[in-house]
Amino acid sequence: MRELHHPNIQEVPVSNVLHALSDPVRLQIVRIVAEMGERCCGNCGINMPKPTLSHHFKVLREAGIINVRQEGTQRCISLRSEDLNSRFPGLLDSVLQASEPL
Repeated sequence: MRELHHPNIQEVPVSNVLHALSDPVRLQIVRIVAEMGERCCGNCGINMPKPTLSHHFKVLREAGIINVRQEGTQRCISLRSEDLNSRFPGLLDSVLQASEPL
């Protein structure tokens, strides 16, 4: 399998991060990973076609929000919380807190 590109967090503009988090499905993925820790891509509890879900993972990865690593035949995702907080202090926590269901 080919290695996936993960951008240097210092090169990621805040507009890319906010765009990625503006989609409800991607926000749900981030919330799940934030609450439950690293997850395999197929074990996120989101019921949608695999190509669509892969697209959402790609947008999050290219925005510097998630890290994707190969584990055998699975891909596992984790948040790049430390990277994001070093570049945009408190942004991810603020977005997740502001988007919590009432």
